[in-house]
Amino acid sequence: MTEPLPASTPTALFADLPPTPESHFRIACLGAVLGVIEEAADGCTSFEQAMERFPFLVGYNNELAHRLAGCASDVAAARWWAELDAWETACAEYLPLRALRKTFRLDPAALTAWLTIGLAEEDARFGAVFEALQGTPGLRRPTLGFLRHAGFAELGQLLRLLELGLVQTLNPDAPRADWQLQIPAAVWDALRHPESLSSAAWCQHRPAGELLGLDALTLDAELTTTLARLPALLTAGTVKAVLVRGPRHNGRRTVLGALARSLGRGVLEVRGLDRADDERWRQVGPLAVLLPALPVVTLEPGPGETVALTELLPPEVPLGVVLGRVGGVSGRRLEHAAVLDVSLPDDAARRAHWARSLPQLPAERGAELAGRFRVGAGQIHRLATLARTRADLADRAEVLTRDVLDAARSLGRESLDTLAQWVAPARGWDDLCVGERTLRELRHFTSRCRHREGLAAALAGAPGGGSVGVRALFTGPSGTGKTLAARVLAAALEKDLFRVDLSAVVNKYIGETEKNLNRIFERAEELDVLLLLDEGDALLTRRTEVSNANDRYANLETNFLLQRLESFQGILIVTTNAGERIDAAFQRRMDLVVEFHAPGVAERRELWQRHLPMRCHVDEQLLSELASRCELTGGQIRNAAQHAALLALDNGGVVSAAYLEAAVRREYLKGGASCPLRGSGDS
Repeated sequence: MTEPLPASTPTALFADLPPTPESHFRIACLGAVLGVIEEAADGCTSFEQAMERFPFLVGYNNELAHRLAGCASDVAAARWWAELDAWETACAEYLPLRALRKTFRLDPAALTAWLTIGLAEEDARFGAVFEALQGTPGLRRPTLGFLRHAGFAELGQLLRLLELGLVQTLNPDAPRADWQLQIPAAVWDALRHPESLSSAAWCQHRPAGELLGLDALTLDAELTTTLARLPALLTAGTVKAVLVRGPRHNGRRTVLGALARSLGRGVLEVRGLDRADDERWRQVGPLAVLLPALPVVTLEPGPGETVALTELLPPEVPLGVVLGRVGGVSGRRLEHAAVLDVSLPDDAARRAHWARSLPQLPAERGAELAGRFRVGAGQIHRLATLARTRADLADRAEVLTRDVLDAARSLGRESLDTLAQWVAPARGWDDLCVGERTLRELRHFTSRCRHREGLAAALAGAPGGGSVGVRALFTGPSGTGKTLAARVLAAALEKDLFRVDLSAVVNKYIGETEKNLNRIFERAEELDVLLLLDEGDALLTRRTEVSNANDRYANLETNFLLQRLESFQGILIVTTNAGERIDAAFQRRMDLVVEFHAPGVAERRELWQRHLPMRCHVDEQLLSELASRCELTGGQIRNAAQHAALLALDNGGVVSAAYLEAAVRREYLKGGASCPLRGSGDS
C-alpha cells in the first residue's frame, strides 16, 4: 500500500479468525487485493485518487489497514503471507487452498497471481480496476503481460498455472502477452460453491459422506484384503491409478467410492472426456484437490481396442478408471496402477444385496430371487427400486416376485432393444410337439441352466474348470419348433428371451460387428436373460482360406465370436437350418446340440389338433389324411390353420373341410410344390 499504516504494537494478524476454509479464503484473497490496491495507487496520481476512482476498494483497504497496523508498506505483503503460513500450520481442518498450494508446490507469488485472476469471479467490480490499469476498454480480465510486468508473478509461474489447469485463456490465438486469463468456472466453483458440481455437465461430485465405506461392501475376501491395503499406497504415491474391471451395474464405481471415502475424499465422476487430450482434463487435477475427491472415469474400449489414459492430469493426483471385461488401456500411469476385478456376486452375496435393497423382503423370497437372477450388485439395487415402485403403484406393501420380473423385463428392453428384440415366452411345455429324444434334451437344458453355478463350483478343480455359461445349438429344418422351443424354455426358466437382430449387429465397417456382438453378450450376462441367435449360421459359418482382405476380416469376426462364446457367462441358444455350414469349432463350444426333426404322422396329427380353432367342423378322416399324406412342418401347419380360420371369418367363423383343404393347398403353392391331397383347386 502507498500510505504507511498506523503504528501500533504488532500482533498476530489473524488470531481472531476461526480456523475454517472460509476464513482462509478471505485472508488469501485480501493478500491478493493488497497487490491490486498498490498497483491502482501507482496507476493514479495518489492513493486518495485511487480510492476515489474505485470507492469499493475502501472497505478492503480498511480491513487490510486494521490487520497490518504498524507494518510498513514495503514489508506488508511479506508479513501477510508469513502470518498466513503460521495460521495454516495451526489449523487442523482441511483447507482447500492450502492443499492446492502444497500439492502443486505454488509459492506465495504464484498463489497471489492466481487469486488476483480470480478476484473478478468473487467481486465483479475488480473488472473495472483491471480495465483501467490495462488501459484497454472492455478488457476486464487481467492479461498475462499485465500480471508479469506489474510484478504479480514471473512468466514461468503464469505458464505453469496454465499447464496445471488452474487458469485458462479466453483468446489463445492472440499474442502471449495479450492472453486474457480467467480461472475455469468449475475450478472456482469447487473452491467457493462445491455443491454446484453435483449436477455439472461434464463432472459430478459426490462428497465422502454420501459414499459407502469399505466395511459396508459385500465382496470376496481377496478383493477386500486388496482394498484395505490400497489407501496407504495411494497416500504414499506408490499407486497412481486404480483400474476396476467387471460387468456394468456391479458396483465398480461403488468400490472406487468406498476407496475414496477411506482416503477422506469424495468422488469426482468425469463424463464426456473420451479423448485423452481433451483440455478439460487439466481442470480435473485442481478440482480433485480442492473438493477433495478421487477422479473416476468410465472407459469402454471395444474388443481389440486400447484407450490411452490422459497425460494432462498431474501425477500428484491419483485416478480411478472403470472398465469392462474387454479392451485395454495405455499410458504412463499403468506403471503404478492397481487392477481390481469385480466379478458377479455369488448366491450368498446376492442374498445379502437383496436383503439390503428390500429390507422388508422375507428371507425365503430373497433366497428365491438370488437363485433366479444371477446379476450384479448394482443391478439388484435397480431391480429392487423398480419393483418397489410397481408395488407402490398397485398400493401393495409387499413386493412380489412378479414385480421383480416386470422390473427385469423393463431393464432388459432398456439395455437390449437397440440390438435385440424381446420375445414373448410360450405358455409351457404343452405348447411344444417334438420327438421324445428332443424333449429329453430340452429338459436337460433347463436342468443345466438351473444348476449352472453349482456345476461350475463342482468342476472348479477339474482341468479347464467349470463355467456358468450355457450354450445350446438347435439344428433342424425350418418350421420344426426351434424358436418355439426357446420360448418354452424361457417360460420354464422364468427368464426373458431376447432375439438378436442380425441386421443391427452386422456392420460393414471393420471391427464394428465385433463391438456390437460384445455389447449384446455383455448386456445378456448383466441382465441374466436368454439370448436367442436365430439363423446363427449367418455368423457361425466355416472359416475360409484367405484369398483377399474380405476373407481375412470375415475370419477375424469368426475367431472373435469363438473366443467370446468360450467366455460367455450367460445362457445362449443358437438356431440354424443349415447345421452343416456351421464351423466345427463352434459346435465343440456348445454344451448341448439339440436336433429338431420334421414331425412324423402322429406328431402332425397332434399339431393339427392343437392349431385348429375350437369352432372347427372337420372330420377325423380328413385330419388323418392331412397327417399321413401332407408332410408339413409345425410352422407350415400353423400357417395353414391360421389361413383356414381367416377364410372362415366370412362364414360365421367356423372352419370347414373346404377351408382347411384350400389353406393346405395354398401352403404347398408357397413352396412351389404339388399338394398330395385328393382333388384339385386352390384358394
